Amino acid sequence: TTNFLSRKGLISPVALEVSVCSCCCVFSGDLLVLTVATQETDGFRRFLRSAKHFNYTIRVLGKGETWKGGDYMSPPGGGQKVRLLKSALEDIQEENKVILFVDSYDVIFSSGPKELLKKFQQAKHRVVFSAETLIWPDRHLEDKHPHVREGKRFLGAGGFIGYAPNLKQMLSDWSGADSDSDQLFFTKIYINPEKRKSINITLDNKCRLFQNLHGALDEVMLKFEDGRVRARNVLYDTLPVICYDPNNFWFMNRLSVCCLQESEYPVVVIGIFIQQPTPFVTVFFERLLNLKYPKNRLRLFIYNQEYHHEPHVRTFLEYHESEYQGVKLIGPEEDIDPETSRDIGFDMCREDIDCVYFFSIDVDVVLKNKDTLRILIELNKPFIAPMMSKPGRLWTNFWGALSADGYYARSEDYVDIVQGRRVGLWNVPYVSNIFLIKADTLRTDLKDPDLFESETLDADMAFCSKVRDKGVFMFVTNMHTFGRVLSTENYQTNHLHNDLWQIFENPVEWEERYIHENYSKVLKDGLIEMPCPDVYWFPVFTDVACKHLIEEMEHFGQWSGGGNDKRIQGGYENVPTIDIHMNQVGYDKEWHKFLLDYVAPVTEKMYPGYFTRFDLAFVVRYKPDEQPALSPHHDASTFTINIALNQVGVDYQGGGCRFLRYNCSVTAPRRGWALMHPGRLTHYHEGLPTVEGVRYISVSFVDP
Repeated sequence: TTNFLSRKGLISPVALEVSVCSCCCVFSGDLLVLTVATQETDGFRRFLRSAKHFNYTIRVLGKGETWKGGDYMSPPGGGQKVRLLKSALEDIQEENKVILFVDSYDVIFSSGPKELLKKFQQAKHRVVFSAETLIWPDRHLEDKHPHVREGKRFLGAGGFIGYAPNLKQMLSDWSGADSDSDQLFFTKIYINPEKRKSINITLDNKCRLFQNLHGALDEVMLKFEDGRVRARNVLYDTLPVICYDPNNFWFMNRLSVCCLQESEYPVVVIGIFIQQPTPFVTVFFERLLNLKYPKNRLRLFIYNQEYHHEPHVRTFLEYHESEYQGVKLIGPEEDIDPETSRDIGFDMCREDIDCVYFFSIDVDVVLKNKDTLRILIELNKPFIAPMMSKPGRLWTNFWGALSADGYYARSEDYVDIVQGRRVGLWNVPYVSNIFLIKADTLRTDLKDPDLFESETLDADMAFCSKVRDKGVFMFVTNMHTFGRVLSTENYQTNHLHNDLWQIFENPVEWEERYIHENYSKVLKDGLIEMPCPDVYWFPVFTDVACKHLIEEMEHFGQWSGGGNDKRIQGGYENVPTIDIHMNQVGYDKEWHKFLLDYVAPVTEKMYPGYFTRFDLAFVVRYKPDEQPALSPHHDASTFTINIALNQVGVDYQGGGCRFLRYNCSVTAPRRGWALMHPGRLTHYHEGLPTVEGVRYISVSFVDP
């Protein structure tokens, strides 16, 4: 049909060519990728890995030549690539051969030839160039570019694809020097209407084929697809096949995660600072271990000023020091002040030729986002911090503004940033607790010693003041949720497991550490079992909570003798147990808070109409040679909460509870699960014998 219309003069030869192009299938074997690389670099090797991963056929031009084509930051340049491409095309005679020409040092493939060729055909042109938002290198040519209804308007020479005959025609007039601008050469062809029409050139306006990430990170998000990471252009809702960015090596590495070698991750020195007694230090180190970053590319600098935390640091290093590239520890016995320790940490990075970043973290930081380090690096700032907050408060680790005397002032947008109504990357005058800084910045702008010293300012304020004075911009990002900062004001260290007492000061962290992962399903999904009539069973404690409660009681050690009990009013106990009361270890207020927050909602659901008041709480110990069982009895309560603290079949044999009226027994109590049952009148019960090991339960009596 198109041939007939052409002969009748009803369709132009160019339109005929476009029609034929859109109708014919192009197979992967018709595609050849040409690139220029005069020397092997990490970027070039990354390019080859991604090409191999997606099964592209690559021919490298210019190997062994001296590069004379300039560089991206100092135009003009790139003419050498045009010369090499023109020469290579002379050897290609196939009319249907499709040539993809891209750079190699800053390019990766995100998909294979099949998708690339399909999108090329859908463009319905013989040559397709990548497109840019900004014109470069000659802004005076802006008005000569064709206007587009939607998308990017200006040609980019970073990548193009086309049929070999059309590319030969496009390059036929090239006679420039190696140092001339390839970008300008191709731009002048494109803005010439006759040449654009003759060669049949268009731009990839919506980034379906090519995505230049330089200056365009705001329009790109990462999409996880089939176990790999892919860039998605959210502005045009497209998935580019080829991505390139000469200035963001790390972001490109993240996109090429399917092909990235661990040896190519930048080396980071992580500075960990323990300057005061702090809750959940063990959890801090657990989260450090879970960072998604190769440990053999991390070096640790640990400063610990507190003797109380020496066992935590020692245990971490005992099991994990060998996983890291190196560790330097400064303990409390060395008597080094906190300000000096931070300068020493910086020096560890400055003096290490391989160090690329210094990541400073105070131990009171709760680093929830496992990708934090990678996210900060990809943002490519000399100094950047993740926003951290304290639950239920407007406190954060940054200031939005400074007062006239250099202290805190609230900026107009501070609350919007903290509450997430404004999301982005913010230049701020002060950050604390956690930040990432480039090693090059430490070696140049911030090379002075005593960065944290001041006669009038606290160390953190002094440091930020000197950073500002050196003209280094500090940024904070709230584009992701990173974590929070703990409250340390009232942390006491006079117990074995002091974190148990943090239910008031740090309730979010306490819940994550000690409340069962399925507790939320108890009320939401009805995760409550009834092993016996009116006996309810539900998860409440983690294994860690159970372990810490047992160890805390054994550490206290003052178990009752099982006779008359002076701890109880009147001294008489109907069925005495070997136990320790919560108030003996100073845990009565915390236990009451736990019962009100986590048990009372369940009791009020199962026993509606009762006001929950907890009168007595204690931990019971059963041992074959001490008190193996408990005779039948009623509890001195309206109902009782009984939580198993260790595991039958592992820690002990036997045990359990039998309700005589119903001849029903719970003989396999689950560690961390609460058994809730009426105490008086109906549920006469006994504790079954523990025949081996030691069984622990916590018991709470509830009266209306």
